[in-house]
Amino acid sequence: MRLGRGMKIGVIGAGGWGTALARLLVENGHQVKIWAHEKETAAQINEFHYNPRFLPGVELPSALKASTDPEEVGAGREMLVFAVPSQWLRSVASLFKPYASADTLVVNAGKGIEVETLKSLSTVLEEELGVPSGQIVALSGPNHSEEVGRGFPSATVVASPDMKAAGAAQDVFISSYFRVYTNPDRLGVELGGALKNVFALAAGICEGLGYEDNTKAAVITRGLAEMRRLGEKMGALPLTFSGLSGLGDLFATAAGRHSRNAWAGREIGRGRKVHEVLAST
Repeated sequence: MRLGRGMKIGVIGAGGWGTALARLLVENGHQVKIWAHEKETAAQINEFHYNPRFLPGVELPSALKASTDPEEVGAGREMLVFAVPSQWLRSVASLFKPYASADTLVVNAGKGIEVETLKSLSTVLEEELGVPSGQIVALSGPNHSEEVGRGFPSATVVASPDMKAAGAAQDVFISSYFRVYTNPDRLGVELGGALKNVFALAAGICEGLGYEDNTKAAVITRGLAEMRRLGEKMGALPLTFSGLSGLGDLFATAAGRHSRNAWAGREIGRGRKVHEVLAST
C-alpha cells in the first residue's frame, strides 16, 4: 500500500499536536479537514487561519478547513488521524465509526494508555472503529507541536504490524523537515510514548527539589531501563526503546522546555499540590 499526494484526510483533534499535523499534511499537498471540539477553535481556524489557544503564533494554511461536525470531517476520507487525549479517545472515536471502513488508514498520534482498561490506544481504536488491526498505525516520537508547527527539523516513527500500512503513513507524513521512520513494533512504540511521561515527571521533580544534572541523568537512564524491561514483558521489542519513540521521546519530554510533564514535575518538586498543578496545565 503506497498512497500519494492529494489524499483526503480527516484530522480528529484540534489541539496543538493535531493542528501542527494538519498544517504539515496540507503543506504536503493533501486535502485536510480538522475536527475541533470547541466551536470557537473551528471558527478561528477557518476565519483567521490561527489556533491561538492551542498553537499560538503559528499561521495555518487557508486550505485547512475546520469543523465540529464528525460527518463533515470523517465522511469519504482515505485516512483518519486521531490526535486526541488518551482518556477521551474511545468516546471521540465512536463518533467516527460510521466513516471508517476496512480500507481506511487510521493513524493514532496520541500518547498514553486507557486508564480504566490499561489497553493501548491502537486497541481502543480497533474496538471502536472496527477496522483491521493492521490498518491502525501509531505515530510517536520526540515531537513538540510548537516545533513541528514552525517547521523545525524533527523525526518520528510510524508503526504497524502491517508494514505496508506503516509505509503508506510514512509517505503521507514525510516532508523536508519531518523525517518519518517505520517500525513493525507498534506496541513498543506506543509504550515508549506513554511510559516516558512517568520518568519525565520524576526528572522534573528532581529539578524542583534543587537537584541537578547527575540526579536527572540517573533517573532518566534507569527509567529507560525500566521502560525496556516492562515493554519486553508485555511483548514489545527491547530495541524499540533505544529509538526515537523511546529514548528520543524520553529525552525531549524530560529535558525539553516545551514539556508539560517536566514543568509539572518541577512545580510538584517545589511544593505545589498535585491538584493545583493539574488545574494549571
